[in-house]
Formats: sequence, structure tokens, C-alpha cells
Amino acid sequence: MKIALGSDHAGFELKEALRTFIESLGHEVSDLGTHSPESVDYPDYAEKVALAVISGDVDRGIMLCGSGVGASIAANKVPGIRAANCEDYYSAHQGVEHDAMNVLVLGGRIVGQALAEDMVRGYLAAEYTGEERHARRLAKVEAIEARAMQGDYSPA
Repeated sequence: MKIALGSDHAGFELKEALRTFIESLGHEVSDLGTHSPESVDYPDYAEKVALAVISGDVDRGIMLCGSGVGASIAANKVPGIRAANCEDYYSAHQGVEHDAMNVLVLGGRIVGQALAEDMVRGYLAAEYTGEERHARRLAKVEAIEARAMQGDYSPA
């Protein structure tokens, strides 16, 4: 699998460790930056990761910022992205299985390297089940996104 990996300065150190870890699992990494601990703005890198996923250049994305919250918000502004800030293995794995999550977001100041590696392992090993209940719910999420893109915010 090809993985887009990005971070701001607060996630830089953990991103560097995860790049090596992901490669050790046999995946190809597209490191979209940042490439130093100098202060940068997380939306710039969250967008790069999200666009790499949407374009099909990569299979999935992983984004890190200080808490994971800002990067999640920014990545989810790109239509078709389903990014989630996870802090445990179950959420990272189940987010793919049930919700077709395509960008895992981690807080570089929140989770340690061992937990981050565990979550990445679960995220990359998971597959969307496509079960009827999950497909139905995902279709509803996509309908919300479509209405928002059309400027129609009225309830379904």
C-alpha cells in the first residue's frame, strides 16, 4: 500500500519515526512534509495529504499535528476525505472497517510512539467491510457532503 504521510512541526518527530515504521511493514511512504521542526501551519499539510488520497496517488493518508484536532478538521474539508483523530487501536482499525476512514490523524503531543505504531498497524491492516449497515451509513455521510457542496444545508 502507498501511504501519504504529513505533519506540522508538532507532529514532526513522531512522523519521522512512523515513516520508518510504515516502511518496515512493507508499505511505500510518500512523505509530504514538513521536513523540519520549524513552525508551520497544519492546514497546509493536511490538505496535501488529503489531496494525495483523493487523487489516487496514494491508498491512504496519515497526518499528525499537536493534538490531531486541527489536522482532522482541515483534512475533512476536502470532499471525499474521511479523516479521524484516533487515540486507540480500536478506533483506528474500526474507523476503516465501519466508516471507510481514509486518513488517520494522530496527535504528536498526545500519543507516544508505541501507541502510534499500534494504531498505524491496525489502520493499515483494516479493510472496509461494506456490510449493509455500514454502506447505508456511509451513503448518508456522502449525501450530507453532497448537499453541503451544493449549498443545500436543509435536513434530508
